[in-house]
Formats: sequence, structure tokens, C-alpha cells
Amino acid sequence: MKQNVYTVAQINSYIKNMFTQDYMLRSVFVKGEVSNCKYHSSGHIYFTLKDEKGIISCVMFAGNRTGLSFRLEEGQMVVVGGTVDVYERDGKYQLYAKQITLDGAGILYEKFDRLKRELEEMGMFAQEYKQPIPKYIKTLGVVTAPTGAAVRDIINIATRRNPYIQIILYPAIVQGNQAVESIVNGIHALEQLGVDVMIVGRGGGSIEDLWAFNEEAVAQAVFDCSIPIISAVGHETDTTIIDFVADLRAPTPSAAAELAVYDFGQFLERLDLYQSTLKHALDGQLGRHRNRLENLTLKVKYLSPVNQIQQKRTYCMDLEGRLDTRMNVILTKQKHRMALYAEKLKGLSPLDKLSQGYAYVEDADHKVINDVNQVKPDDMLQIYVKNGTIQARAKKVMEGAYGEGTDT
Repeated sequence: MKQNVYTVAQINSYIKNMFTQDYMLRSVFVKGEVSNCKYHSSGHIYFTLKDEKGIISCVMFAGNRTGLSFRLEEGQMVVVGGTVDVYERDGKYQLYAKQITLDGAGILYEKFDRLKRELEEMGMFAQEYKQPIPKYIKTLGVVTAPTGAAVRDIINIATRRNPYIQIILYPAIVQGNQAVESIVNGIHALEQLGVDVMIVGRGGGSIEDLWAFNEEAVAQAVFDCSIPIISAVGHETDTTIIDFVADLRAPTPSAAAELAVYDFGQFLERLDLYQSTLKHALDGQLGRHRNRLENLTLKVKYLSPVNQIQQKRTYCMDLEGRLDTRMNVILTKQKHRMALYAEKLKGLSPLDKLSQGYAYVEDADHKVINDVNQVKPDDMLQIYVKNGTIQARAKKVMEGAYGEGTDT
């Protein structure tokens, strides 16, 4: 009897065809624990599903990543929906995933995504509706559980940063059936009190524990609040609906306190710096104005009438001194010249002649007698000699040199 011999490829193709024709395997949901999860650079995700009795290889192609709303990690219990098919080359069957949800929490995640899309379409996440957080606040409102690490962290950090801050706590129920109403009432109460900033949040937990902050009523209260709100729910990796609606999201309650309350110590240091800068600027301005005032004072002093008079007086005194010097020079020259003239005149002086034995004669009318013809006998004569005057009467007049002549 002749046996049929098939190639490996033929067998793999046959088996693949069998899988393809099986309607159940075209759309199947498989529950299991994730292991050997690898994100490929191409965007594909390779992982294994296992339970206590077996394993199955799985792959989610990059084009189907929209069916995954969280990051797939080791140890997660998930429900994978997709198709079971054969990879002909390896002769290996695997589950080709098209959607993946977390087992148990999967319904909540789907609800979360649906509400998030709805609120985003309504514009509640829009940046233009975000209120700025005031830099310097006096009152801080906190909506959280009255016990637990979250409220202690907020109080400790806020008072450490600013010991003068007033913290108003609304003790809200943050988990369970009454949580939504309690959180909404807390937001409204603190808004009526008029706090400067509000922190709404709680410590970490599972998605079920944090679910009150994913409810539409809480999101609406946060959006409608006129007071700036900082959301602080869970840890940094936890994300809730109010994180998108709030004016600012803090990764933790501790970080929310740091974002809401300014550091008073740094504020004082900044004030000291401003004071020092202002003092330096004022000193510089005063110094410049003082120098300008001194210059103007000197200018006014220079241009003042008193100074002008003093300068003119000094100038006049200088001119007077120069004139006196010039006059003394001229007088000295003239004295010297006069002395020369005096010596010259001395030789021509009658008195000098008289002192040498000569006489000066005048008639009775004080006319100079220098001619014998001017005198007649018996005329009265005044004869001046060096030490006095002689009155005489002409007795005889003789013409000729020294009386050598005829009688008159």
C-alpha cells in the first residue's frame, strides 16, 4: 500500500486552514496571567498568557494597540480578545490579540475611558478654563480624609513652608458609596468660605479605592468651582478624571502642598535681596544727585552776584596794583628825568650865579635891569645877592664894559 508523504509546509498549511475554518477560534476571549511581556521597537507587543495548567503565546500588532488602554506588565490578570491562528513558518499557533482588558478592573477602566472621552468632548479639560494658582496665599482649603498619610503630609509640608498659613480641612469620605457626595459637599463648603486655593485628593490605592474621583459629579464640582483647585489623588502613577479637570495636577498630596504654599523662608530671602538691591539703587541715585547738586552749587556760587562782585573787585584790585606799578615806573622815570633837568637848570640858575658872587638888579617897579640905559641917576634899585637884598640909589651911570665908558 502506497503511503502519502507531505512536506512540512503542507502540514502547516493544512493545520492553519483547519484553524481558519473553526468559527470559535476566529473570535475568542482568553483569561490568564501576563508573563514574558516584551514591547518591540516595531510597536508590536509579544507576551504569554498562563494559568495553573498551561500557557499560550500571544502577540498584539501595532495596528491593534488602540484596543489597549493601559501598559501591559508582568503579573497582570487580563482578558485577551482576538483570534487563534497558526504561524505557518514555525508551525506554532498563538493568540493574535485585538483588545486587552484587566480582569475584574477592566470594566472600571472602560468606564473611565468612556467618561474621559465624554468630558473632553464637553471641553472640561480645555486649558482656557484653567485658573492660575495664586503665588501667595493666606488660606488653604483641603478636601480629604481627616486621617491618613495624605492629610498629615499636606499639613506638615504646608506649615513648614509657611508657618503663618491657615489650613481649613473638610473631613471628607474619600472611599465607598458616600464618597462622591462628601467630596462634592466639601468643595462647595470651602468655596463658600472663600479659601485662596483648594487641594482635593487622597492617598494611593487601587482603581476601586480611587473611583470616587472618577465620578462625573465630582468632576463637575471641580470644574464649576470658582476657587483654583489642585488635584492630588494617589501616587504619581495614578490618574483620575479630576486630574484632567482640575486647574493643576499634583503627583502626590505632598507635592500639592508644595505647589499651593509658597516657601516663606525663600520669600524673606527674596525680600532681603530686593531690599539690598533697592538700597544699592537708591544709594547710587542719591550719590549721582548729590554730585549733581554739588556741581550746581558750585555753578550757582560762581554765577552769584556776590561772587561776580568779588571777582570784579579782585580784578579791580589787580588793575589798581598794575596801575600803581605803572605809575611808580612812570614817576621814577620822570623823577630821573627831572633830576637831569634840575642839574641842567642848576647850571643856568640865577641863584647859583648869585652864590658865586653875582647880583640880580631890579628897578622900583621890579623890572629886571640888564642895561645901563634903563637906569638914571637917583633911581632906586633892588640888588639881590645870595643871602639877601640891597636897596640902593644910582649915583652915576657909566656905559661900557665894567664902567669903562662915558658918563650918562
